[in-house]
Amino acid sequence: QLQLVESGGELVQPGGSLRLSCVASGFSLDYYTIGWFRQAPGKEREGVSCISNSGASTNYADSVKGRFTISRDNAKNTVYLQMNSLKPEDTAVYYCAAGRLLFNLCMWQGSYNYWGQGTQVTVSS
Repeated sequence: QLQLVESGGELVQPGGSLRLSCVASGFSLDYYTIGWFRQAPGKEREGVSCISNSGASTNYADSVKGRFTISRDNAKNTVYLQMNSLKPEDTAVYYCAAGRLLFNLCMWQGSYNYWGQGTQVTVSS
């Protein structure tokens, strides 16, 4: 069974840091671009960051540039999202997704075939 599982979300104070993980089972991530998306209450899901299958290319939403870093360890079949200097507006359910797609489409959720169930990130004092 092909599955993506996110973890690492929790309650954190503004200015704090979290690292989210996305682990794949049932298939290898080696050939897949991975995207991180988030959905806040009452808002549409939006692209946060994405990384090419080799890890050579990355992309970030303007709202997280300089604060978030995406990386991958294909040997562990895992992709990470390091989130620093967190703000209340980063509060959302974060999802990872995998797809074989043109990298210039990687911030578009329609490009992806497989999705995780999400992990809740809450930034609040």
